[in-house]
Amino acid sequence: MEANNLKILFFDIGGVVLSNGWGQESRKLASEKFGLDFAEMNALHTFIFNVYEIGSITLDEYLDTVVFNHPREFAREDLKEFIYQQSVELPTLKWLKEWKKDCGFRIISINNEGKELNDYRVKKFKLHEFFDAFVSSCEVKMRKPDPRIFQLAMGIAQVSPNQCVYFDDRIMFANAAQRLGIRSYHHTSLETTKKILKQLKEENQQLL
Repeated sequence: MEANNLKILFFDIGGVVLSNGWGQESRKLASEKFGLDFAEMNALHTFIFNVYEIGSITLDEYLDTVVFNHPREFAREDLKEFIYQQSVELPTLKWLKEWKKDCGFRIISINNEGKELNDYRVKKFKLHEFFDAFVSSCEVKMRKPDPRIFQLAMGIAQVSPNQCVYFDDRIMFANAAQRLGIRSYHHTSLETTKKILKQLKEENQQLL
């Protein structure tokens, strides 16, 4: 039974405990506020954002390509401040921080995020109160759905696929983890995830 004992919970961050760091809705708002051509901005974003998320370029270098490729009438720092302001805490985080206190599991993030945004979000929302470690794309130089990021996370945690569970708001990423043998759930709401977590805790206590 020990080999099947659940040891680690892996969680995504954006869309689960926080809003997305720089999602499409935020980019639309930015285009409206700063008078940008959204179609042009979005096309350039699509080409370069993955490179930012794996830590190969800085936020400033990303913005040089997507926005400041020609003179603008607003300051770079104003746009960066707007980007940071798009991150807000979701109700899930407050509940999870309390639940973690006696859940009996170690909890690790597996998330796609650029470094400046990732660092800001961890500090601003005190994510260390929930996560024991972070497997972030900007630090490990690979991003979901690359199977290697899940394999790396399991290696760091020293667990086999049947000893961990993964939650993600994007079903494609949940399915990517599932294909490696990790029990994975598509996070759709706090209530549904609450029920799953309570059941996992009960199951684990029965094995102890």
